[in-house]
Amino acid sequence: MNIDEPGARIHSTDPFAVPDAGKSPVRRLRGRFAAPVTIWTTPGPSGLTVSSTVVADGDPGRILGLIDEESDFWDAAARAGRFAVVPLTPADRQLADRFAGLMPSPGGLFAIGEWQQTPYGPVPAGAAAWAGCRLESNRECGWALLVEGVIESMALPGDSAPLVHYRGRYTELTA
Repeated sequence: MNIDEPGARIHSTDPFAVPDAGKSPVRRLRGRFAAPVTIWTTPGPSGLTVSSTVVADGDPGRILGLIDEESDFWDAAARAGRFAVVPLTPADRQLADRFAGLMPSPGGLFAIGEWQQTPYGPVPAGAAAWAGCRLESNRECGWALLVEGVIESMALPGDSAPLVHYRGRYTELTA
């Protein structure tokens, strides 16, 4: 293959990324906050990578996230009234990209890997943690929906370092 052919190069950065100068100040500020990378799944099945997730302790505990209102995930979650949230690990980078629509997913999002079926949505087999949530509410928040779920079920079988999104890239925490 001739290296000068279109598509013959693999970029180390996203060639379609908006340069900082072209981003709004709010978007640039958001990029300076480290955020956990999670996938949200729902019966249907459907799923989405979400890096704007907050867990609120209480009785009951709650999970909040900013979700794209036009996503297939939101349509399915609104119909089902429930969803699962899975914090990802550094080994899950390709899974995060697939659910974010950045990587091809021949056969669908759930065609690759092993999945445990739950009443809240599929969860990757061997996930270090996940929560099953009942959809409580949603409202517009900026250009997204602020979705709130009540935690009804939880599994914490393992402990693993989180995959983190920071300044437009995945990174991991080191101890």
